[in-house]
Amino acid sequence: MDKLLYRTLLPLVNDKDSYTILVEYSEARISTLLHQISTEPDMDKVKSIQGAIRELRRIKTLRDEVIAGAK
Repeated sequence: MDKLLYRTLLPLVNDKDSYTILVEYSEARISTLLHQISTEPDMDKVKSIQGAIRELRRIKTLRDEVIAGAK
C-alpha cells in the first residue's frame, strides 16, 4: 500500500471504539469460518477459507501496520 492509503486509514485505527468493533467483527467471522472449515469436504474450498481466515487475522495487526506505513 502507498503512504496516502495508510494515512487515509489512520482515523479508523486511531478511533478506539471503531477499531474495537472491527476486531470483534473479524473474530466473529473467524469463528464462523473455522466451523465451516471443519465440515468442508472440498480441499479447494478449505484453502479458500484458510486464506480468508489469514486476512481476517491481519485486522488485529492493522493498526500497527497503518501507523508504520503512514510515517
